[in-house]
Amino acid sequence: MDELRRQGLDKMKEVYGWDMPDIPGDYFKYTIDHLFGTIWTRPELSMRDRRLLLLGAVSALGLDEILEIQTGAALKNGELTEAELREVAIFITHYVGWPLGQRVNKHVEMAVAKQNEAKRTKESAGD
Repeated sequence: MDELRRQGLDKMKEVYGWDMPDIPGDYFKYTIDHLFGTIWTRPELSMRDRRLLLLGAVSALGLDEILEIQTGAALKNGELTEAELREVAIFITHYVGWPLGQRVNKHVEMAVAKQNEAKRTKESAGD
């Protein structure tokens, strides 16, 4: 595996929070090598900046599956707090409209609930 592929796979893990196997094929190659190995690793924007931009784009497109992944990853990685994600939902609603904004809010609340449940489970396991 070359350095660009490794860098792309590492960045994808950072962005999404899971390990991705190295899959053959051009589509995967361009996604990992170019999008994650080259674009996501550029130094001009922080991970938080990129996450906010991505949340705006997928909100406008109504991409629920990606909203679910991105809101959860933003919380898990500490890029955005619960309050900041809730503010994103309020703010973006005024640009994408209430039906799409409500979807953002739904995914924010689901991510917050999931994170809080994980914290409670971890705390009770430690007791």
